Amino acid sequence: MIHVFAGYQLDTEKCELRSSDALIPVEPQVFALLRLLIENRERLVGKDEIVERIWKGRIVSDAAIASRVKSARRAIGDDGGAQRMIRTLHRLGFRFVGEVKSINPAKPAFARAAAEKEIDAPGGGEIARPSIAVLPFTLVGVAGSHGEISDSLPHDLIVELSRLRWLFVIARGSSFQFRGTDAKFDRVKAVLGARYCLSGVVEIDNASMIVRVELCDTDDGGIVWSETFRADIAAVHEIRAEIVHSVVNALELRIPLNEARRARLRSPENLDAWSAYHLGLNQMYRFCGDGNARAQAFFERAIAMEPTFARAHAGLSFTHFESAFLNLTDDLAEATKLARQYAEQSLEHDPFDPFCNLVMGRASWLGGDLEASVPWLDRAVELNPNYAQGKYSRAWAVTLLGRGVEGQADVDAALELSPLDPLLYGMLGVRAFSHMVLDQPAQSARWADRAARVPRAHPLIEMIAAVAHGLNADEERANFWARSARNRRSGLGAAEFFRAFPFRDPSARERIAETLARLKV
Repeated sequence: MIHVFAGYQLDTEKCELRSSDALIPVEPQVFALLRLLIENRERLVGKDEIVERIWKGRIVSDAAIASRVKSARRAIGDDGGAQRMIRTLHRLGFRFVGEVKSINPAKPAFARAAAEKEIDAPGGGEIARPSIAVLPFTLVGVAGSHGEISDSLPHDLIVELSRLRWLFVIARGSSFQFRGTDAKFDRVKAVLGARYCLSGVVEIDNASMIVRVELCDTDDGGIVWSETFRADIAAVHEIRAEIVHSVVNALELRIPLNEARRARLRSPENLDAWSAYHLGLNQMYRFCGDGNARAQAFFERAIAMEPTFARAHAGLSFTHFESAFLNLTDDLAEATKLARQYAEQSLEHDPFDPFCNLVMGRASWLGGDLEASVPWLDRAVELNPNYAQGKYSRAWAVTLLGRGVEGQADVDAALELSPLDPLLYGMLGVRAFSHMVLDQPAQSARWADRAARVPRAHPLIEMIAAVAHGLNADEERANFWARSARNRRSGLGAAEFFRAFPFRDPSARERIAETLARLKV
């Protein structure tokens, strides 16, 4: 970025200060101070922030700060008396008050090409991923020693978002060149080629901090998602981690939904592999026969266009899992075999994708080997610690293995990470299961009732509610949910319940079997 003011040019890439094309020699700390003041010219920059940014938090005297400010003024033809460019606010800090025009010079295809080009997949195919630019946040108020939060928070987000292998995250060195008035979404798209832009405002007022985050689609400038976080400034590091986790998980849900929306606006003949995949993803989570069939068709279309598209193979594995799990097919053995086959193919194309590892874990438990599923689900979470569905799936497996306390910890983490997850009913159902395993019927009934009331919860979830209320000796509620489940799927009974939920704990299985028999299902 080149900042132009009063006949001077501050080039942040070359670290040069010029006047009429003549190079003005300045010390590195003086250049850094000028850049800090210019790029934060919309606000006061306090002494504590200057120390943190220029001296990296080391203890320095007021005289040292005054010396650098004096040198900065001298370099740009200013002085302490006139203060035409750098104004001092006694005991508070400094502010750059000169008129500045910031120019982003033409660059040799640097991040634009990286964001818009086809990204090589591990198997050799080319899949066009959506790209995102995370901009430095705008700081409002007197930050004191917490001035770095406006840069450190988006930096943390860049690091964590980079774990999402389906998302191309533009590097900090490129996206952080957009500050203040330069951070207009049309410019971000034009220069970086980013399909999405994440921006934010950090407002600090005495002992409190408010962080507002916004995800924008740069094509139309529409807001895809926004959220506000509030915290005590004393807990800045804890809230920083919370915000990162919340934002990453929100984006992992919201961007695919927006990609599906964009794909629906295209003519069917113009769909690319990525668009077809996201339309499939949108249908896959409906957990019903029609939606599953449509999802399968979209994933097959994506693979036909891009045979090495790992996530499309994983999606097909998931749909065949659904067919077997929900008994949507007459050939359960074939669906089980295909769920594993496509999971293996997805891992061949990308062994480091969390989704591919997750479907391998699901295929394992579908094949009756709960124990073998856990290492795959562990790996999915290791690859992306913020992967809510990975944590939920692991909770499902370990709970059915009889480890209820461990399952509760996993599912609670999943619920915290993704409170609006498309499989929310499943997460709540697993929480109910954990209490069944621990022989806590009242708690199980409460969680199961919540699960069954979530929109689009499938009949097996209602069966969980029937069992939970039966264990809690509430025959009226138990029969209500049992009737509802049977009305939605005739023939649903104990055999299908235990095929879907193979409890390993003998005591829990016996209690559940007795309850199902009493309910005559």
